[in-house]
Amino acid sequence: MNTNSAILRIIGLSALLAGGLTSAALAGPCTAEIDRMQARLDARLGAKAAAGPSAPESTNALAHRQPTPGSVAAAEEKLGEVSPQRAQAAIEAMARARAADSAGEKGTCQQALMDIERALGE
Repeated sequence: MNTNSAILRIIGLSALLAGGLTSAALAGPCTAEIDRMQARLDARLGAKAAAGPSAPESTNALAHRQPTPGSVAAAEEKLGEVSPQRAQAAIEAMARARAADSAGEKGTCQQALMDIERALGE
């Protein structure tokens, strides 16, 4: 696997999970847990991207266009690594966790964090 491909995959996977999410201005009841989960996800996906198979860069990548969550999911599915459904479930659960944390709903936040673990098979 070439270095550029590995870097693009790591960036794409991180964007897949973090895309569209914003951090809360004030810490909520499970902000620290969310931060730890995000770090675990980033590390896990980074390691998986570095160890996994590579594919040739697409025409869009060669034109220096940024990957979208959908394009990354489709590429990963072709390589047999991440199902788009599981990735989407993790993205949605992280958004729910952040929203619940901002609203001060610790139980809902913790449930969403468990949903992320389940979506990723942990």
